[in-house]
Amino acid sequence: MEANREQFLWVEKYRPRKISDCVLPKSLLNTFQEFIHQDNIPNMLLTGTAGTGKTTIARALCEELGCDYIVIGGSEEGRKIDTLRTTIRDFASAVSLSGKVKVVILDEADYLNVDSVQPALRGFMEEFSKNCRFIFTCNYKNKIIRPLHSRCTVIDFKLLKEDRPIVASKFFKRLTDILTQENIQYDAKVVAAVLNKHFPDYRRVLNELQRYSSSGTIDAGVLAVVTDTNLKELISSLREKDFTKMRLWVVNNMDNDPALLFRALYDNLLTEVTQVPQLVLLLADYQYKAAFVADAEINLVACLTEIMAACEFK
Repeated sequence: MEANREQFLWVEKYRPRKISDCVLPKSLLNTFQEFIHQDNIPNMLLTGTAGTGKTTIARALCEELGCDYIVIGGSEEGRKIDTLRTTIRDFASAVSLSGKVKVVILDEADYLNVDSVQPALRGFMEEFSKNCRFIFTCNYKNKIIRPLHSRCTVIDFKLLKEDRPIVASKFFKRLTDILTQENIQYDAKVVAAVLNKHFPDYRRVLNELQRYSSSGTIDAGVLAVVTDTNLKELISSLREKDFTKMRLWVVNNMDNDPALLFRALYDNLLTEVTQVPQLVLLLADYQYKAAFVADAEINLVACLTEIMAACEFK
């Protein structure tokens, strides 16, 4: 895979430009390869947890097919209705010099205004359907209105249990290739530890490795900061109903992906409490709220406080 020497950040420098270079389960790769074979792109909604390659795939499709495209950030300019009326309309209405369809990539589309921008996009998708396609990427598809779902091919970047070791192995190989190109000496066990902690957030793994590599070496010295989330400490504080210790644990672990954090709580607390149904309902409720809250820390503390109050520990 070619590196973009003009970029400093590894996530951009080594961003794949071809579908075949992307690290994804075979079923997903086959889906996108079929679009390349058909020489066309449908309107798509790419959904999944952060850092799993949604935007990379969207851009790689456009690059490989030779399509003109723009990327609109949903959390910034994409929230403004004027962006539709100017930037997107001007781009979509112009004829492509390549003769291919043009593509508007709406990144982080779950931040698009649900009262103005998202409803207006329905008309845009139909008005420019002959010469323009829309690709939405999002972490939370439930924040995209149903009419947009129905106008798109929805593709979930979800790793099945049987896919995880295969994909992790491929990404580990990609990481070691990058470290070799960057002339970074590394301990394979340490690289694997970083990967295991943040997988499948590829972006986070690359950012962490670049940070650790600033000294020119990635060795056992960084293992002190590359440890799995200490859930035993949390469970102990919940059992003892120690709010202060629980809140401190939350503060120290908020850099973890919320979806993965709730999953870890689910996997580890099921065998620790007697009121399993109550626990499951609480985790499901607060996991859903995590997609909308302004302060994720308060939401998680509230969840754990309810668990302390409602569940008895074995």
